[in-house]
Amino acid sequence: MSISSTINGFFSGGLPVRLSAYDGSVAGDLDSPYGLRILNQRGLQYILTAPGDLGLARAYVSGDLELEGTHPGDPYPLLRLIVGSTDFARPSVTDLARIVRELGVGSFVPPKPPPHEHLPVWRTALEGVRTAGVNAFRRHTAERDAEAIHHHYDVSNTFYEHVLGPSMAYTCAVYPSDDATLEEAQAEKFDLICRKLGLEPGMRLLDVGCGWGGMVRHAAKHYGVSALGVTLSREQANWAAEAIKRDGLDDLAEVRFSDYRDVVETDFDAISSIGMTEHIGVGNYPAYFSFLHSKLKEGAPLLNHCITRNDNAGKATAGAFIDRYVFPDGELAGSGTIVVAAEDAGFEVQHHENFRRHYAKTLAAWNENLVDNWDACVAETDLGTAKVWGLYMAGSRVGFETNEIQLHHVLATKTPKNGTPNAGFTDYPMRHTFGV
Repeated sequence: MSISSTINGFFSGGLPVRLSAYDGSVAGDLDSPYGLRILNQRGLQYILTAPGDLGLARAYVSGDLELEGTHPGDPYPLLRLIVGSTDFARPSVTDLARIVRELGVGSFVPPKPPPHEHLPVWRTALEGVRTAGVNAFRRHTAERDAEAIHHHYDVSNTFYEHVLGPSMAYTCAVYPSDDATLEEAQAEKFDLICRKLGLEPGMRLLDVGCGWGGMVRHAAKHYGVSALGVTLSREQANWAAEAIKRDGLDDLAEVRFSDYRDVVETDFDAISSIGMTEHIGVGNYPAYFSFLHSKLKEGAPLLNHCITRNDNAGKATAGAFIDRYVFPDGELAGSGTIVVAAEDAGFEVQHHENFRRHYAKTLAAWNENLVDNWDACVAETDLGTAKVWGLYMAGSRVGFETNEIQLHHVLATKTPKNGTPNAGFTDYPMRHTFGV
């Protein structure tokens, strides 16, 4: 049997795109304008030894698998077709023995993963267990979190400028209208959060996981608040410091290269957590929300902006590809899990809103930027990294479109015993932005 027919048979129902291989064979949907081409034996080994998304991604990133009919900066059209079709069907022992004979035992020897892949916690733990002991097997220690953030966010500020655009906002935008630009939508996102928090001149805002300081700068510039942002990425902190100085906001805004757990200031009038909860681990939710609760004044609000699962029952994983190539140790839970953790930490949840369709639109804009700046992005990093980004953003877009993942705002207050939170945020008109 040919390589293409054998591999196509592994996928439940076969692939809805063309599949070809280096032995000249073709299988799948031969009339599809899109295809997967296995270029060599190493590509075959990746696919066979890590069945599903991870093996396909390894082969693609390493240059051993081509995606036909799409630009590497935006493989969305192909991914939209194959979503839900990449899990391997389990062959019988008899079929597996036959496949091994046909393809050769060597095809089942796992190659070394591409250098872009971040090792899972058990692999890095084995290397560090002598010095760290059993703690080496723990996710979300301060040291491992710093390493994970460095892997993803310290790629290159110039690369991010090409992909994210002038706002340098790497979180879901909120489109005020269907024809709004990405920059307009990112400004609306920050402003929406400011309005929900009821920010006013003279208030003190803490923004945890602040990225390149977009929220900090927007709140300081447009609402006159004193804003502190913290990030574990030194590259982000350096870029943000320059942007703050450029905008003349030194007297109001600060971005600090720091773990949020090292913030010593208290009595903030508001806290924003935008795209941070995904990184801290579900098991750390109680400690995280308790920490934020301790940093707020009585009656003050918290806005948590977070990618979520579409349920609260499944395993809190972002998937093998995302975990190894994009957000190491990232975990996604349902919005209900976040609400429970916030409430158990003492918060009163006031408002809960889903923006998943806005994130699909945001990702489409980022993919477009990557395509438009493809040569510059490859030159700034390397071809494999650029391909990872195209694949991850297009795949995430599919996830948001099909409701596999969501994006929720949870607005909560540190309500005092008399039951009256601060008045500012309650003046926010709860408008629903489902137009896109």
